[in-house]
Amino acid sequence: MKITGIKNIFFDLDHTLWDFDKNSELTFDTIFKRNHPSVQLKTFIEKYVPINRACWELFQYDKISHAELRYNRLKHSFDAMDYVVSDEEIESIAQEYIDLLPDNNHLFDGTFEVLDYLNKDYNLHIITNGFADVQFRKIKNSNLASYFDTITNSEMAGVKKPNPIIFEYALDLSKAKKENSIMIGDSLEADIQGALDIGLDAIFFNERNVQAAQNIKQVNHLLELKKYL
Repeated sequence: MKITGIKNIFFDLDHTLWDFDKNSELTFDTIFKRNHPSVQLKTFIEKYVPINRACWELFQYDKISHAELRYNRLKHSFDAMDYVVSDEEIESIAQEYIDLLPDNNHLFDGTFEVLDYLNKDYNLHIITNGFADVQFRKIKNSNLASYFDTITNSEMAGVKKPNPIIFEYALDLSKAKKENSIMIGDSLEADIQGALDIGLDAIFFNERNVQAAQNIKQVNHLLELKKYL
């Protein structure tokens, strides 16, 4: 059913438009082939993906710092593989990862088609918990920049989703009102519940088919947004 009265659409970036997992794997593949050829990429990724998600959850609630996030997700992944690597090597890999990640720019299937479709009738915006410099490079390198009127990141707002302050910051920056705006993202907690808690409507991009409450609007593919908007 179409949602009426919407003028502004706020998108999350990572795991919603920008295929973080695919781009991250390609980045690690480059790093390991250059400097750590004995690391089995497939095994590393199997360990890294859930560890990285857990670290990000701690980071979004300020339970660990930016530096701890960068270090812990690698250290814990290598430990889970019983692969011995020094702290200096971890720091080097962490920096190389940040430097190279925006060079890989796979987007989710349907990204440009749905943005072209929505761009005709709505003002489009981004709200992301990612680090400012990296996120801006991702958006520029993947040719997304021209679609979005404003980009709000957690460094600008001083807090991370689901903190209500970042949503209010984004609304203020875009001169949008809650009642005619909607949030689209992949995280039930950070994007969807965070938006709903401040009275902002939301659509869950449930690409991984996780269990979600029946009252939550959701899509499994970006092009399914056309049934709502």
